[in-house]
Amino acid sequence: MSFARRAKDKIVSGGGIFTFVRSSISSQIASWSDMCTRMLFYSIIFVSLPPFYRSNLSVAVGAIVGGIINCCINYRFTFHAAGQSVKAVGVKYLLVWTGSLLLNMYGTTYAGMLLSRWTWLTDMGFTADGIFAAATLTVSLVVSLAWNFVLQRNFVYRPSKFDPYAIGFIDLFNPKKKHSSNT
Repeated sequence: MSFARRAKDKIVSGGGIFTFVRSSISSQIASWSDMCTRMLFYSIIFVSLPPFYRSNLSVAVGAIVGGIINCCINYRFTFHAAGQSVKAVGVKYLLVWTGSLLLNMYGTTYAGMLLSRWTWLTDMGFTADGIFAAATLTVSLVVSLAWNFVLQRNFVYRPSKFDPYAIGFIDLFNPKKKHSSNT
């Protein structure tokens, strides 16, 4: 087998650092999808809405689209979880995604408050926008590595004792499932 073929196989199927590389690629695709969707909805679809609603709804739609894309790519490509229950993966992904959203929101807020108290940063020329950007970047990197990647690799895309509960939760919303269990 040629070197190029072995390298391709490692990148596409290998574990360890290669899983992380695939996760990073998936994250970038999802982030760009989020941003493009957000801009499309902001500049074209929600253009007639007041600015507050236009902005918030565009961000929400972009985040949902990016999350769905990330989940799907990770299911097939990153973590090779094709044998796992889609229902269980969906619920577990939603839990981790919600935790990520909250950690990013509150982490950025608190990191920004902490950094704004460091007068040496303002003495260096950091503005409120620069402090916000530094807080956002720092928190998003920590959450991405320590929360998203770890939980996706070890919980979301692997079978767990939580799976039957996740599947049962989804089945609560399936009228066919309710009907078939009554007969």
